[in-house]
Amino acid sequence: MINDKMGVKELPAAGVITEHGNSEQFNTGEWRNRKPKHLLDKCKHCMMCVPVCPDCAIIHSEEDKMCGFDYSKCKGCGVCSAVCPFKAIEMVDEDCEVDE
Repeated sequence: MINDKMGVKELPAAGVITEHGNSEQFNTGEWRNRKPKHLLDKCKHCMMCVPVCPDCAIIHSEEDKMCGFDYSKCKGCGVCSAVCPFKAIEMVDEDCEVDE
């Protein structure tokens, strides 16, 4: 388990997934240049985007409704957009306004 008490030598190599969900411990959203935009009118809440997000950045309700993105975690990889069968997620430039 990674924690803030670890020294440099104790940390795993960057990019290593040491256990399920450890990406939630890192805010990687500061360096992206594109971000996902949720198109609610097209979304069928199939949730196919959730398991493919490498950064656990997709916000969803307990009723399995896609609610948006945690942009502090999202690195803009676009995998969610690529797997969406309804084209309900589009990648836009970072400086575009996104209604959440």
